[in-house]
Amino acid sequence: MLSFGAASAYIFPSDHANRFFMKTLALAAATALILSAPVALSGRADAQTSRAPSSSNDLKLSFAPAVRQTAPSVVNVYAARVVENRNPMMDDPIFRRFFGGPGMPREQVQRSLGSGVIVDKSGFIVTNNHVVEGATEVKIALADRREFEAEIVLKDARTDLAILKLKTPPDNLAAIAVGNSDTLEVGDFVLAIGNPFGVGQTTTHGIVSALARTQIGITDYGFFIQTDAAINPGNSGGALVDTQGRLVGINTAIFSRSGGSQGIGFAIPVNMVQVVVASAKAGSATVRRPWLGAKLQNVTSEIAETLNLKRPTGALVASVSANGPAARAGLKTGDLVTAVDGVTIDDPQAFGFRFATKAIGGSVDVDYMRGSKEHKASVRLVAAPEDPPREAVTLKGRTPLTGATVVNISPAVADELRIGSDLEGVAISAIEENTPAQAVGFQAGDVLVEVNGQRISRSGDLDKLTQTPQRMWRLQINRGGQTLTTVLGG
Repeated sequence: MLSFGAASAYIFPSDHANRFFMKTLALAAATALILSAPVALSGRADAQTSRAPSSSNDLKLSFAPAVRQTAPSVVNVYAARVVENRNPMMDDPIFRRFFGGPGMPREQVQRSLGSGVIVDKSGFIVTNNHVVEGATEVKIALADRREFEAEIVLKDARTDLAILKLKTPPDNLAAIAVGNSDTLEVGDFVLAIGNPFGVGQTTTHGIVSALARTQIGITDYGFFIQTDAAINPGNSGGALVDTQGRLVGINTAIFSRSGGSQGIGFAIPVNMVQVVVASAKAGSATVRRPWLGAKLQNVTSEIAETLNLKRPTGALVASVSANGPAARAGLKTGDLVTAVDGVTIDDPQAFGFRFATKAIGGSVDVDYMRGSKEHKASVRLVAAPEDPPREAVTLKGRTPLTGATVVNISPAVADELRIGSDLEGVAISAIEENTPAQAVGFQAGDVLVEVNGQRISRSGDLDKLTQTPQRMWRLQINRGGQTLTTVLGG
């Protein structure tokens, strides 16, 4: 079970306390040695200088220099949203007469607490999308306890990242130094800084337990840094930094069976974070990513055997969009993609991360196998076209679809919603809370193909159709590639 930014404190059996204490001393000493050695951003200069502690002075070294450098850049994020305090019993006039009245609040405020990281002196702050989801008010508390109001300038549910901007940024903001998550190695020491449980800024430490974690179901671009640094409620959106005080990730979630810590935390690599930050700085309300124009699938053991592979690795091209970048580069259905710009990829998620972190413009080299022969393709890095225009409409009236926002399907929309660009109909892009559409169970990514026997091709057509009251609504929906038919009351 995955918990976003939630974990309990570590609990050690008492008979292990002494051994844990000695291990901690050794760990701190080894870590401190790394602090004293120069580390190049693009290489591993410290690999040849690592050594065991040789004196008592080695044990006196600490993480303090890295924390002093980084802590001022980590902030607390307080988000609030107003929700309707809807009691179904209030629809009963007798109940309302005796138990309602002016003293009963119609709305209530829900609050959430998280962390964030200052990434630009002009006031840009990165946090998790789930920290500010649905927020109508956001406040930021700096490490020195000064508080400022902030606005949400960009939310990206696909990466679970959001970018905030201070409305009146002070002159002395401390932007964090940014590292390169591609240079991390398993075993590297890292620090997690945030505001767990609202107790105030706290630093925990651990190591990089694994890299490139995929298929864990947190975001679309699953390529996480796994760490055993303690991450607790309130840490979400906080900084994962290396021993040089450079940001290498944004703490996001833990794996837990009971809500307590299992020593498995996940952070979004900073190389992905920078893509989202760049879009926000450019004034875009959405993240502009390169479009491949092809669907990829995992290589199973059976497929690997068919392709005469020694092990199941790579990403198999399942389909190619006509006139898309992949098609123009020569990729075809059945090709096996093995690398992006010389970096080997093990699955479609790894490809998605590598490809999505490339900037729009230029091209990228993609290595692939066709049969037993190796090939290389140069794929242009272009954004998915929005043709036809999405023409978003939020449906109203007395229908089961009320509260759903529908859009026309284009390659851009299909890429955002993870649906086929060749589907007929209009897609649901969002569902408002406490609406009939949410109560019925509609989801973002559902495609409405037919309503009461009429084929739907544009969002405006569906809007007009739902303005006429009906006793019954017969809907044909495509969800996850399967066509469903249902009849609902008006």
